[in-house]
Amino acid sequence: MRRFKLTIAYDGSQYYGWQVQKGQVTVQQCVEEAFQKLFPSVKRIHSSSRTDTGVHALGMVAHVDLPKDECRMDGYKLQLAVNAFLPADIRVMKAVRARGDFHARFDAKGKQYRYLIWNDPVMNPLLIGRAWHVPSSLDVQLMDKAANLFIGKKDFKSFATTREYEMETTVRRLTRCDVRKRGAKLTVAIEGEGFLYKMCRGIVGTLARVGHGKLVQKDIRTIFQKRDRRVGGMNAPADGLTLMKVKY
Repeated sequence: MRRFKLTIAYDGSQYYGWQVQKGQVTVQQCVEEAFQKLFPSVKRIHSSSRTDTGVHALGMVAHVDLPKDECRMDGYKLQLAVNAFLPADIRVMKAVRARGDFHARFDAKGKQYRYLIWNDPVMNPLLIGRAWHVPSSLDVQLMDKAANLFIGKKDFKSFATTREYEMETTVRRLTRCDVRKRGAKLTVAIEGEGFLYKMCRGIVGTLARVGHGKLVQKDIRTIFQKRDRRVGGMNAPADGLTLMKVKY
């Protein structure tokens, strides 16, 4: 077998997230079907992470095993061949040979997400589906100071949506969380070793409440201590979130 590391970008607007789900069209499903048209023996593409419905990616990483007798092309030709069978809103940006024991998920050391907010009474039509429109004024300085409270090893249970199954631990470590403003566009950058379900969107929703003066730093500390999603901020909409990079 030949293992390839894939870097995949997609607009998540039309998909029910990354992971294959019965009765829904997902990004993983489309990628696997494209590979199967070229290599019928392919059963599964293994990804570094999952993204939710409507979330985008520029740097999703996955790996696939291809039989040597079926695949005689290099990474560049493989990239072109697979893209020919993918819809226009999903693209393999890079395909390279990987060592046989490389695993997209278990070898990942961290992930980088970006969340865009358009903070102006009038929405930028070119960012529809790419940013959260917040028409009322946000205090970016307060948001950035509050963002520092999320950095480090903490229990993020109050900021993540509960899954149907119980998580072994809700403790995660963030290495970056900051808010930058350029005109009406606010960028929230979040990096960490791992993330809980909808955790990034929970953090951004809480920061927006800070920006509106509804929460202060003391409140965020209390929210961490409560370990209860009901006391945290709302989940920011999915379409402002993009998985930028997976680090190895």
